[in-house]
Amino acid sequence: MEYMKKYEYWLNSEAVDEKDKEELRSLAGNEKEIEDRFFKDLSFGTGGIRGVRGIGTNRINKYVIRKATQGLANYMLKFDEKLAKEKGIIIAHDCRIGSREYALNTARVMAANGIKAYIYEDLRSTPELSFGVRYKGTMAGIVVTASHNPVEYNGYKVYWDDGAQVVDPHAPAIVAEVNKIQTLEEIKVISEAEGREKGLIIQLDGKIDDDYLDAIKTQTLKTNIPGKENFKIVYTPLHGTGGRPMKRILSDFGYNFEVVKEQIEPDGNFPTVTYANPEEKAAFKLGVKLADEIGAKIVMANDPDADRIGIAVKDDKNEWYYPNGNQVGLLLLQYLLNNKKDIPANAKVITTVVSTPMIDVVAPSKNVGVMKTLTGFKYIGEKIRQFENKELDGTYLFGFEESYGYLIGTHARDKDALVTSMVIAEMAAYYDSIGSSIYEELQKLYKEFGYYLEGIKSVTLKGKDGIEQMAALMTNLRENVKDELIGKKIKIKRDFFSHKEYNLETGAETEIKLPKENVLQFVLEDDTYITARPSGTEPKIKFYFSVNADSNENVKAKLDKTMEEFSKFLGL
Repeated sequence: MEYMKKYEYWLNSEAVDEKDKEELRSLAGNEKEIEDRFFKDLSFGTGGIRGVRGIGTNRINKYVIRKATQGLANYMLKFDEKLAKEKGIIIAHDCRIGSREYALNTARVMAANGIKAYIYEDLRSTPELSFGVRYKGTMAGIVVTASHNPVEYNGYKVYWDDGAQVVDPHAPAIVAEVNKIQTLEEIKVISEAEGREKGLIIQLDGKIDDDYLDAIKTQTLKTNIPGKENFKIVYTPLHGTGGRPMKRILSDFGYNFEVVKEQIEPDGNFPTVTYANPEEKAAFKLGVKLADEIGAKIVMANDPDADRIGIAVKDDKNEWYYPNGNQVGLLLLQYLLNNKKDIPANAKVITTVVSTPMIDVVAPSKNVGVMKTLTGFKYIGEKIRQFENKELDGTYLFGFEESYGYLIGTHARDKDALVTSMVIAEMAAYYDSIGSSIYEELQKLYKEFGYYLEGIKSVTLKGKDGIEQMAALMTNLRENVKDELIGKKIKIKRDFFSHKEYNLETGAETEIKLPKENVLQFVLEDDTYITARPSGTEPKIKFYFSVNADSNENVKAKLDKTMEEFSKFLGL
């Protein structure tokens, strides 16, 4: 039993603290728990690691964090030792339990390898870390966060010198270096005091925060909005990192806002929400309660590391309406297209292959191009770099994912809920000043371009056979679904694993010039989109749906029917 060998090794390793060994000793006799903690190493993927906190190889803890950091340090030194030591790395962390400890352990390992580690004095948002990489000119960056995952999780994301999460060729090479480390004793680590004394652990001052916020503020489009002082806004960071900077931004621009007092202070226990995720209506419970009390027409909520935003707005019946991630992306794009001056002729909006196809009609209406990437904002960040390096023709205008992530401006290279919250506040106040609202403007978009609606179905295949079942399901879709799906002809089939797009109407076959990923997309004869995207590490698969129709009622009915028929097709 390999997991018992790993358990015994950790119990006897001098690299493991006595306190943590006590936790392991308490598991004696509980073979099921020992197996779960040690049957595998927590997977270090192309963006980093994420998992449940605890002691063991299949948990997030300082030893797993140290291993990941040693692998990254080894890669940096192999890539260019002189540059790695000159430029160093910048490290941030969010509000989660263990985040500060993990960030300091990351700095201690980097310092032990002779790499300077710049570290924020306390918690900061993920987009500020992205900004900080280029601001300090470091070779890489790390943020300790589990984003919007449940309270028991934490994680660790890696960025390269352009401020975006690592992509090829760095990502797989870093993973390889991490996987080479077989023992805890191979990891170099010094004390925090020694690292600071040697000038290898360097605490950042407040200037970086000021300059980050100044960069955000340059993205405002309208400052003199009539009646802005009377338009009430409610904001919540959901106990996360967004509270302090967002209060400052909204105050500096003179918005009339109130924060949800129970949620404004950082707290990794997230005591007022079951799930600190602005994609969930339940996360807005206290926000809409406060909004109803004070007469606010919009509630904005950020996730714990402030890279996602969800909103609640009043509809035409004065009831709360929760736009999905695609709808907010379209609203922001339309606002930029109508109000931003001097949009370049080669401007591009970047989104993902699972985001709404409505973007393909909205952006071209203003002569703006559309580029699509695989899921993951790191790919959008990569396109910004390619534009700037003239590897691609284009100028970045806006980027968004269906999963509530947006970036306005290029100060960061990851989704930024702070700049987005600022622009949404401006947009809502402006629409109110002209007798409209965010909800009304969304309906205008649908009347002009057609009614689109999206849905997601997540399937977890339990048991030991989960991964194999998922693989079989994808094989069936890939090989056996040829001309028809849910009773409709297939117009286009895209296989992102083989890099092939098949036009079944014309017989044409074209190359998909995106990284290889096990994703399938079907475009049906009525422009219904169905996309299958399995997890690379877990027996989970997500199906994304997009439909269009001639009214709100019909598009909702069509989406429900499409998802129901596809579930029957899968036998779920």
